[in-house]
Amino acid sequence: MELMKAMVLDGVKDLEKCGEPLRLAELPVPEPGEGEVLIKVKVCGVCHTELDEIEGRTAPAFYPIVPGHQAVGKIIKTGKGVDESELGKRVGVAWIFSACGKCRFCREGRENLCDDFKATGRDAHGGYAEYMTASAKYVHLIPYAFSDAQAAPLLCAGAIGYRSILISGLKNGENLGLTGFGASAHLVFKMVKARYPDSPVYVFTRSEKERKFALQLGADWAGGISDISPERMHKIIDTTPAWEPMVQALGNLEKGGKLVINAIRKEVKDRNSLLQLDYPQHLWLEKQIQSVANVTANDVKEFLELAAGAGIKPEYQEFSLVKANEALLELKGGKIKGAKVLRISE
Repeated sequence: MELMKAMVLDGVKDLEKCGEPLRLAELPVPEPGEGEVLIKVKVCGVCHTELDEIEGRTAPAFYPIVPGHQAVGKIIKTGKGVDESELGKRVGVAWIFSACGKCRFCREGRENLCDDFKATGRDAHGGYAEYMTASAKYVHLIPYAFSDAQAAPLLCAGAIGYRSILISGLKNGENLGLTGFGASAHLVFKMVKARYPDSPVYVFTRSEKERKFALQLGADWAGGISDISPERMHKIIDTTPAWEPMVQALGNLEKGGKLVINAIRKEVKDRNSLLQLDYPQHLWLEKQIQSVANVTANDVKEFLELAAGAGIKPEYQEFSLVKANEALLELKGGKIKGAKVLRISE
């Protein structure tokens, strides 16, 4: 039996107390089932959603599980029903692992809302491993414009950011606010500059390093989450795991403006911030709030094509597979400059 190295999660962990939530393990190399491919993983992005899985806000379907849903690698084996012409292709696996394909939402191309939606690294083993299997239907060709490490964050941080912009309805020339400036937000920023060149971008974040990073990339203004922006925002995209930035964002929103929440879960520690909501200040005058739920396969495909054409590439830091815990704890501690990527093989 051929074995592979993988980082696995054995159960819910408190990252305030646990410095090594994942353990290095040797697991059997998986076999691709019907309609699946086996991928030799080169890199896998590190996402805040992994923190949500570890801490139980969106708990995995089983344990032990291999997390990771921004995997890039090469197809080395095909399962029954998959053409062998797929062998050797460089592909990416995103958050969407599968959906039923039959319900109303799937038929409408909104499989992100399917009741049987399954997520990579949560409902099926993911990319923190040397090998992984995935449905051939939900793998994505990686454009030649990107290196493996550049492509990984595009599969989730980029794709979910792209969906956030679509949902916001941003029009060229409208003011856009971004709360938080990590992996997803900095890619949203690059997309907006490429597609909406006349739209000023204002960044709200607790982190002085993130504010400096935003200004270095060309943000029109950067301040704290409770600061009053120089102008009202027509659209705001919230990429943080906290509640307070969302409340403060509503205070900076223009009449009839829209707040889009780009987070699979919010943490509970500052939930009392919701008590600060003041109807006239935060919600009145037809302000809107809408969440982003997962991504569709088409979101990933369209964004990869858009990013390649526009030259959108993420800033990132690279870690080895065995240093996955270090990357996760840096993410938990807010030590963010762009994205984090695990290097698994060359």
